Amino acid sequence: MAGTVSEHEELLLAVLNSAPVIDGRPADTLDTPQAVEWARALGGTGGEAERGHLRSVRDALHRLIRDPSADVAVLARVLDRVRLRPVVSTTGVTWDLEAPADESLAARTALAWSRVTTELPHRLRPCANPDCNLFLVDHSRPGTARWCSMATCGNRVKARTHARRRRGES
Repeated sequence: MAGTVSEHEELLLAVLNSAPVIDGRPADTLDTPQAVEWARALGGTGGEAERGHLRSVRDALHRLIRDPSADVAVLARVLDRVRLRPVVSTTGVTWDLEAPADESLAARTALAWSRVTTELPHRLRPCANPDCNLFLVDHSRPGTARWCSMATCGNRVKARTHARRRRGES
């Protein structure tokens, strides 16, 4: 698993955020005509079986991030047929992922989740906007970031809260 944490974050957030809410309706990047190209851009094949495995892992991670006591069986099944093989060179050791082609991207996503949560504990979280289905990795110094985007979700929630206060609601 060669690469920096930012590469893992990028993959993880791309997959987690592939099920946004758009105009109040759930959407799924994996169901769009661009899904094949999207998966290929992440290093996958774009095949239907691959997208099915990826959807299962994404949905399991959504549940797990929101509820740490959620079932991890889906992640265990995806990783069951995976092997990390060390590759030694004069610059060090890297790890090559060996997995069935249609399971590789889902396995890489599960491994990216593990790496991000290990190296940045408590920094991966869902957006605090209840109408949003996106996730963020908080890199702020105090670790208090709440919104996937301050310009959109943060501003919307704060505007709603302000309007409620002006109307005298709690």
